[in-house]
Amino acid sequence: MRVIIESPYSSGEHVPSWETSYLNIEYAKRCLLDSLKRGESPFASHLLYTQVLDDRDSDQRKMGMTLALAWYEVSDLCAVYTDRGISEGMESGIKHAESLSITVEKRSLENDETIQTSLSNSIKPYWR
Repeated sequence: MRVIIESPYSSGEHVPSWETSYLNIEYAKRCLLDSLKRGESPFASHLLYTQVLDDRDSDQRKMGMTLALAWYEVSDLCAVYTDRGISEGMESGIKHAESLSITVEKRSLENDETIQTSLSNSIKPYWR
């Protein structure tokens, strides 16, 4: 099953703190792992596109979000991971999925001990 992963990347701020960005990236990785453990083929555009696009640049952010929406055309499910809240970008993805009649499934990692332990261990940012 092809799954779009929705999890927060930006904190809603124009320039999120390093700590918020770090934690959101680590959380998104855990969401990918959760999806893989379910036997799914996940795609997280916010982890891939931000490797080459600057999320703080509004034009580049808009381009990344627009390009990401094209993946919904070939997706079976939109998995929305809610432990860190729902961002503006996630809302956009959810609305797009619904407009294409793609199932939107809300998920949480709070009961996955392996993922919670990994996430807790990653809270010690490497830049300190």
